[in-house]
Amino acid sequence: MSRWRSRLLPRYGARWTLGLLLTLAAALHVWAFYDSDAVERLEGFLSGLRMRVEQPVLDPRIVIVDIDEKSLAQVGRFPWSRDIQADLVTRLTKHYQAATIGFDISFPEADNSSGYKVLEKLSRDELKDVPGLKSQLALLEERMDYDGLFARAMQGQPVVLGYSVSERHTKGMLPAPAFTVDQLDGREVAAYEPDGYEANIARLQQAARGAGIFTALTDADGVIRSSTLLQRIGNGYYPSLSLATAAVYLNASAITPVFAQGGLDEIVLFTPARAVAVPVGYGLVTTVQFRGKGGPGGGAFRYVPAVDVLTGAADAALLKGAIVLVGTTAPGLKDIRVTPVNAEYPGVEVHANLIKSILDGRFKSRPDFALAIEFLQVLGIGLALTFALAVLSPLKSIVLASAALCAAALFNYWMYASQDIVLNGASLMLLIIALFLVNLVWGYFFEVRKGKALVSRFGEYVAPELVAEMAEDPGKYNMDGDSRILSVMFADVRGFTTISEGLAPKELREYINLYLTAMSEDIRDSHRGTLDKYIGDAVMAFWGAPVHFPDHASRAVATALQMQASAARLNQQFVARGWPALRIGIGVNTGLMHVGDMGSAIRRAYTVMGDAVNLAARLEGVTKLYGADIAVGEATRTAAPEFLYRELDRVRVKGKNEPVALFEPVVRRDAAEGAIVEEVAQWDQALAMFRARDWDSAEAAIGQLFARRPLGLYRLYLDRIAQFRRDPPGANWDGVTNFDTK
Repeated sequence: MSRWRSRLLPRYGARWTLGLLLTLAAALHVWAFYDSDAVERLEGFLSGLRMRVEQPVLDPRIVIVDIDEKSLAQVGRFPWSRDIQADLVTRLTKHYQAATIGFDISFPEADNSSGYKVLEKLSRDELKDVPGLKSQLALLEERMDYDGLFARAMQGQPVVLGYSVSERHTKGMLPAPAFTVDQLDGREVAAYEPDGYEANIARLQQAARGAGIFTALTDADGVIRSSTLLQRIGNGYYPSLSLATAAVYLNASAITPVFAQGGLDEIVLFTPARAVAVPVGYGLVTTVQFRGKGGPGGGAFRYVPAVDVLTGAADAALLKGAIVLVGTTAPGLKDIRVTPVNAEYPGVEVHANLIKSILDGRFKSRPDFALAIEFLQVLGIGLALTFALAVLSPLKSIVLASAALCAAALFNYWMYASQDIVLNGASLMLLIIALFLVNLVWGYFFEVRKGKALVSRFGEYVAPELVAEMAEDPGKYNMDGDSRILSVMFADVRGFTTISEGLAPKELREYINLYLTAMSEDIRDSHRGTLDKYIGDAVMAFWGAPVHFPDHASRAVATALQMQASAARLNQQFVARGWPALRIGIGVNTGLMHVGDMGSAIRRAYTVMGDAVNLAARLEGVTKLYGADIAVGEATRTAAPEFLYRELDRVRVKGKNEPVALFEPVVRRDAAEGAIVEEVAQWDQALAMFRARDWDSAEAAIGQLFARRPLGLYRLYLDRIAQFRRDPPGANWDGVTNFDTK
């Protein structure tokens, strides 16, 4: 007890308390003290996963005659005329000797597609004087009465028609109910009670052996997970298509409800051989056990194209003695359903799964004791993990939590597949994951704090972001020297000497700190640049090392534009405080440079060096000359084409023979307004005129641009034109500006 109080409780007490609270929350959810949409969605996912994991076994007793795209292509568009349906029934019953036929199709309207009624009307009116027409029509009446052909084909045959229920209207003839309210002797049977129905026409219903409801029952998320076995319409209880078809196949004499102490317990089909019990839940609903992924090749049921039955090409051995469900998988006929195993599941196969469960007498059910099992699992596993995970090492915690998760999943699946018992497992699995994550995060909390301290300490000497990257994967990064193509930036405050003279030391410190902080955040946080160093009021940064970015030039240009926006915001604050205005110039260049840990034995730094770096520094310096906020080299412009650029000049720096083109990024092209795009295009034309020595045209064009927006760049070139008019350049002038100083 003393060890508990002195060592374990102070060290693990907080984690144990949090684990106990999580376990309590999960237990209360299992006992239905509160609801959670997230847990319910996970439960639905796990339910579908169980069905997908269970491998389907082909059932030869049930065959789906599919009105598929092949059948539609050869027979014609749907709905087919009733003479074709009659031929289909005749072939299935007479030729193929199917045991039962269930139509996942309704026939609520009379079929007048033969044209007989039109001919009959003509014989009474316009064609009444045609000799022998009426007698010929009388001979054709039986053949052209498609509903009659269909009814005669079904007469005396084990055919079950389908129909739908609705909330809008009543249409067609209902079959005889399975039982009525009067037969319940005052006992309550809760059921879905639609206001209306769209049943089959009377002559077809009277010819069929029975009929069943095929309307799908969907959950709130639009997924079919269960089905009604009977629904109440008026005073009668009417079976679903699956129950009615199974009853005809089993030659059941009655469908009767059986009551237990808690109310309705099951529906019983009384057959000559035995009584087949079908367990039902509240509302006469049962869970659908989906087998396979559905559709032809799904593995659970055979599919036969309807056209093969009509042409006699179907395999007779498949259909003989089988329950045949006539339905469709053609997408255009809108009988594709969303189920836990497939978002495009044939609706007819939902009925096939229910019929199989009825025939096998096996239903996935959730007995009363399921709640107790779930509650004990949550308490037992939750308490064990709460106390164990807190004291174990990370590796052992991973092993224990994984083992608990696997054991819970395997037990849940074993109960489902072998015992037909449905257990909810989402709360337990979420509890295991939550306990593991809480202990993992808590266990590493102090290590993370130590790591942050390490980064902060080394950040005084090298870029802190470099240390952070190396700490995450030390083997991937090193500070050895390397030559690679990178992008580098220099930013400097314009007129800083004047600013420093106009501020008190304390104000100057605050001024420069606010500026450097804002610029550093733009560089490091927004586009993951490496902040190299501060050189007085200047900032140096680069992109592409130590972490490689293929778009380092784009990141550098985007950062430069963002820094100018930040400087504008700071300037408003500074002016409001009576401080000198803030303006910065930025130079960006891309090229081959040396990067690595460089310096002396006294002080070292992770930095970049080379001609490309020097050019970036010079670009920052010339921004003042051109009145530009940002200047980038041609290599940067080429590597970052997603920005709109204004060309500043072509210059030849001291010590270099090849001219260098300078550009000012204006805005991202996808955000550029039409006016700025047009202005840049006009500037390009004016610059071409200038280089062609067409001073008049260049001056007129630049003058128009300057009148609309008095940029320092435009003023510079107007001054150059005036100078060249006074002192024209030599014949070898190539439009390049020569800089005599570095």
